[in-house]
Amino acid sequence: MTFDALDLNEHLQLAIADLGFAEPTPIQSAAIPELLRGERDFVGLAQTGTGKTGAYGLPMLHLLKRGVRTPQGLVVCPTRELCMQIAEDLRAFGRHLVGLTVTAVYGGSSLYAQMNELRQSSQIVVATPGRLLDLIRRKAVVLSEVSLVVLDEADEMLNMGFQEDITAILEEVPETARTWLFSATMPREVRAIANRYL
Repeated sequence: MTFDALDLNEHLQLAIADLGFAEPTPIQSAAIPELLRGERDFVGLAQTGTGKTGAYGLPMLHLLKRGVRTPQGLVVCPTRELCMQIAEDLRAFGRHLVGLTVTAVYGGSSLYAQMNELRQSSQIVVATPGRLLDLIRRKAVVLSEVSLVVLDEADEMLNMGFQEDITAILEEVPETARTWLFSATMPREVRAIANRYL
């Protein structure tokens, strides 16, 4: 299978070509056709470095409603480094989408600068759990229009003690939102989140 065979819009296909990708990885081949439908929740089991960001990021970008300036997509991940990398990857995939805004929010950086960036408008928010909850409590980010939520490296987030934070975040998202959970393993705690929210 090639990326051309996937039903991604021409702007994303152009970015994929720019980036030099020809064939999707196994997780991308399995996930992208299913996620493009935008109809169901999804669990993807894949190790780090297997193209997970493309597997959920390309469908998320494809499904964005143009012209909506409030967050439609939310990606929650365990670390600042991963948060920054995911945001960078999403911007690269969306380089030909006019007006795309992706905001990364994480601890260890200026809270007020991130609040200001969110105020400017953001279609996709990529966040670590603690900083995102802080912003929610300060009413600096509103998730009422979010239609797609990704929990990336869910097992790692739970290993780091973020279970309560994840639960609190998911309670802020509309019940109609689709949840896409990606994890390297499927321990009991990840299964519990999947059973409750997917």
